[in-house]
Amino acid sequence: MNSTPDVDHGSLPAWEQSDLPEPLPFSLGNMFRTIGPGAILLVAAIGGGEWIVGPLTTIKYGRGILWIATLGIMLQTVFNLEAARYTMYTGEPIITGIMRLRPGSKVWAWFYILIGVAQLAIPALAKGCAAVLFAAFAGRLSGAQDDFTVNVIGVGVILGAAALLLSGKHIEKVLERISWVMIAFIFSFLIVVNVLFVPVGQWVETAQGFLVVQSPPDNVDLILLATFAATAGSGGLGNLAISNWFRDKGFAMGSQVGSIGNVLAGDHSGLKSVGVTFPMTAGNLQRWKTWWRYAMLDQTALWGAGCFLGMYLNVNLAASIIPSADVVNEATAGAYQAKYMATFWSGFWLLTLVNGFWILFSTHLGNTDVLIRTVSDICWSAFPSVRRRPIGILYALLLGGLTVWAVIAVHLGNVLQLFKVLGIVANPIMAIAAVQILRVNTRFLPREVRPPLWRQAGLVLCALAYGGMTVALVYTLVNPAAK
Repeated sequence: MNSTPDVDHGSLPAWEQSDLPEPLPFSLGNMFRTIGPGAILLVAAIGGGEWIVGPLTTIKYGRGILWIATLGIMLQTVFNLEAARYTMYTGEPIITGIMRLRPGSKVWAWFYILIGVAQLAIPALAKGCAAVLFAAFAGRLSGAQDDFTVNVIGVGVILGAAALLLSGKHIEKVLERISWVMIAFIFSFLIVVNVLFVPVGQWVETAQGFLVVQSPPDNVDLILLATFAATAGSGGLGNLAISNWFRDKGFAMGSQVGSIGNVLAGDHSGLKSVGVTFPMTAGNLQRWKTWWRYAMLDQTALWGAGCFLGMYLNVNLAASIIPSADVVNEATAGAYQAKYMATFWSGFWLLTLVNGFWILFSTHLGNTDVLIRTVSDICWSAFPSVRRRPIGILYALLLGGLTVWAVIAVHLGNVLQLFKVLGIVANPIMAIAAVQILRVNTRFLPREVRPPLWRQAGLVLCALAYGGMTVALVYTLVNPAAK
């Protein structure tokens, strides 16, 4: 490999250079062999937004609010693909690219570590899993008197997720395999129960809500709305982590830099701290087009369509079977589906809760990996001293620390209270990172692989939408009377 010291490489060392690896010939079979990061991000996205916040928001304010989910998913699809673009060219996660910008790698490293911890260190989805498991075994929804039991179950969920992440030699492969199984179960169940219980007219009304823009109600809870807008997709750090999974999957130049191996990996294959780019030759550019087609399918046909379908099926069911006058318990909003479906057949109580468990547990598992993976990669690039030991050991140590904290934090509030923290912090992450991705991709990438103008405009719109939501949230929090 050759170094490229004469190019603009920002605040980190220059990339090495090598030819772009040959992708598998584009075909349906090879598509399933190549894509996969979108599956991991999908199961990490389909939890709180679809099972808790989506149904709750729709029941409170009607289907006319659902166009916000459509906008959020579309903007986040552009965001994800542009984050992946940088990784496919350099092999580096997008946050490493951001650390090349002024005022320097150390500043952006600490910024994203701290804001990532603020968003994902609270185990909101683990507590959601605990509430669902309690309902499944107790035969009723949990109440305030059950907090201790729910918290104990939540601790078990947290420990179980940590054990799964340490169960294989290659973390990305473990997550991808689990994700495909969860996707198959979750969507099969949701499609069947929607067909059985939702009249055709309700399907149409829900679809109109996703497609027709309407003004939000005057009394809307802005914090809940912001959480809904962010978590309709992945929301925040999860969107940035898609590039880490692209790297570990070996997409394009990702195969040239290594991946995060687990502590169980005996060889501890090295992960480069600096990426590898490719020269703009005719052969490399032709290979780039094929790699980009696979990336597009991964993020549009798998992740984007999956987020939309997951939200659609969950809110379509909830809005159709839960009476609008019912007061939805914020701690177990999604579990109300089980309560009302059980009136048709008692077996649906358990089946619906099992589905809810997989939805919430998959998201907790994904969010845990997102935070640990992101912090591990940041430290690996920004702080040379951590590279004295394999990155798998760093991953395991950080996971241990997060697990200890999560066991404590699960006692700090109910599911929606904890989940709103995730949604609030996601908005400024999306706004700031969209601007930075635009700068990274137009500064460091050669003209031949830069995003076209319409994609650049999409990043600007993403920054404006989530930036505006952030400003409104800050105003609401500073002026409670404005709620």
